[in-house]
Amino acid sequence: DVEGHAVIQWADGLNPQAVASLASRRTYPLNSSFTPTYNMAVNLIEQFGRDRTREILESSFAQFQADRAVVDLARKVRTQQEALNGYSKAMTCHLGNFVEYSTIRRELTDLERKASPRDDQKGRGEREKRQRQLTALRKRLKDHPCHSCPEREAHARWAERWWKLKRETDQLTTQIRTRTGVVAKVFDRVTDVLVELDYLIVAADGTLTVAAPGRTLRRIYGERDLLVAESLRQGLWDRLDAPSLAAMAASLIFEPRRDEGAANDRNLPGGPFREAFDRTTDLWARLDDLERDHRLPGTNPLATGLTLAMHKWAQGGSLDSALTIADLAAGDFVRWSKQTIDLLDQLSVVADSPVGSTARKALDLVFRGIVAYSSVA
Repeated sequence: DVEGHAVIQWADGLNPQAVASLASRRTYPLNSSFTPTYNMAVNLIEQFGRDRTREILESSFAQFQADRAVVDLARKVRTQQEALNGYSKAMTCHLGNFVEYSTIRRELTDLERKASPRDDQKGRGEREKRQRQLTALRKRLKDHPCHSCPEREAHARWAERWWKLKRETDQLTTQIRTRTGVVAKVFDRVTDVLVELDYLIVAADGTLTVAAPGRTLRRIYGERDLLVAESLRQGLWDRLDAPSLAAMAASLIFEPRRDEGAANDRNLPGGPFREAFDRTTDLWARLDDLERDHRLPGTNPLATGLTLAMHKWAQGGSLDSALTIADLAAGDFVRWSKQTIDLLDQLSVVADSPVGSTARKALDLVFRGIVAYSSVA
């Protein structure tokens, strides 16, 4: 759309100049960051089936932007192809194929450039091999019909332009090939992972159906949806008490600052949490390998920067203590606590006992003090 409309409700203290500045501000490009997730895949397949889901994703805004970029690239390729045809005519030689001749020249030039004083440090066999290659190329060049053409150097200048533009055109063609249907391709890789882990079942006719683990995954939202679903499926968190489950949830949602170091035992609560955390980390590593095998980006390792602080907070510790342990401002701690609560709320609904009931207790323990007050405010 090239035109949009907005309605601003009047309120006391509303600054008309601020409204006017919004209306007159220049527009900014809107770029989609959409990518299919595991949760999205099982939900769409359950509702529409695989083929219809691919059609839906191919009509997404993300694919529209990719296709629009492809259109621009294709237009540029056509323009450059016309220029290539012109260069090709300009370097046409009546004695022979000048593209073939220029290829030999390029090979010879590249090999000569690779030769350097450091070659003297190499073995005699390596030097002799390169010299034989140079001799053979020089002979092929001299024996080629175009070598005796009086306009050879003029043709060569057009050939250099042709090769440079051809390299650029080939790169554009590769970009077109990788962007076409890119969203649906990612969806296919996601479904392949889910099939391998038995979240989806492939029927005899090739259609996909959602298995029992997939129905659990349907109700888990977030960047680590598959890791959470697999952890529940394998019972990795069954022995955790409420504060420990809150700490585990915090390690799943927390994103450390770039300058923070690697995880260490000082950031981890003791008891059954250590074993559960190690097993969850091992599971993350296996899933990450599986995702990369299927050309998916994977996810970051679990982060422990908030883990111990959340454990203490859920045990009834003070805000000052939690902030000191986590080295966070109060507003940041509240923000991460709310995201921890959101994950615990999902677990309380989707997980069977004992994790489901423990998650409800953990949620109540975290939702207190400044966290609860900021939610009401």
